[in-house]
Amino acid sequence: MKAIVNTGIGKLELLEIPLPEPCEGQVRIRTAATGICATDLTMIDGCTRSKYPQIPGHEWSGFIDKAGVGVSKEIEGKLCVAENVISDGGEVGFEHPGAYGEYFVTEAANVRILPKSFPVSEAALIEPLAVCVRGIRRLRITDRKSALIFGDGPVGQIMLMLLRLNGVNNIVLVGGRKGRLETAAKNGASAIVNYHEVKCDLAEEIAKGKVAEFANVIEAAGTGKAVSAAFALAAKGGHILMIGDYDKLMADFSWQSFLHRELEIISSNASSEAWDDAVALVMEKKISLSPLVSKVFPVSKFQEAMALVRSRSPYGIKVVLEW
Repeated sequence: MKAIVNTGIGKLELLEIPLPEPCEGQVRIRTAATGICATDLTMIDGCTRSKYPQIPGHEWSGFIDKAGVGVSKEIEGKLCVAENVISDGGEVGFEHPGAYGEYFVTEAANVRILPKSFPVSEAALIEPLAVCVRGIRRLRITDRKSALIFGDGPVGQIMLMLLRLNGVNNIVLVGGRKGRLETAAKNGASAIVNYHEVKCDLAEEIAKGKVAEFANVIEAAGTGKAVSAAFALAAKGGHILMIGDYDKLMADFSWQSFLHRELEIISSNASSEAWDDAVALVMEKKISLSPLVSKVFPVSKFQEAMALVRSRSPYGIKVVLEW
């Protein structure tokens, strides 16, 4: 089989490697599509989870190619997605080979079957949708008057959709890419803020809008300025959801202010127990992921696809590779 293998820091090669065999309780997936995630770039460029050679790819859709012992053969050939965390605690696309490979194995119990007619590039985005579904649950929306989102990438965009689905209408989204912000406006953001155009303190600029304090704040940007602004703009009793990638970022804020405003900091990581609801949302057409797919490349052009993602195009949201 072919695989895009991360052979060293910043180095990707399309190689021929042995075809994996599913063990008991596992299935082999023939990859249909895989999204290029910012976390993939972090792994490729070197992080604590990087162990070269490795095969990334945790946002994926694929066809069940072979069922292992104890798994019904009836599911072979079906289009699916799946939760990536498996029973040993590792994840497909991280500690275990992922969808940058033509084939990979995962646990059958994690699989969710989709109609064969479902667009495979959109199906690959069910993974970030599941991440967001879990995040919204943990946010525990009790006040629907307002929300503030930091981050105009896939997570920020999906969070916008989910907030609106949960009855929150006054939503401000902060980002730095013109095209992404335009997409957010089309998808129902009440106001958008381009932080590149802010000349003063970010929190002060946002507070100039119709809403100065927010009952729900979602931090999906992973930057120090966004984190500081998130704490500054949360209303008394507000909930702050941390769902970005923070690496070694440290935050500095007034604990006394945090105490007096009785704020809640809530973190959410990965997508555990959110897959059934995520699949239902797209199947019932309550959420459309198609506006987030910016461009689809064949695997043969993976270097071009990676270059586009790294260019931080103002109009790119999600680049997808199709096998």
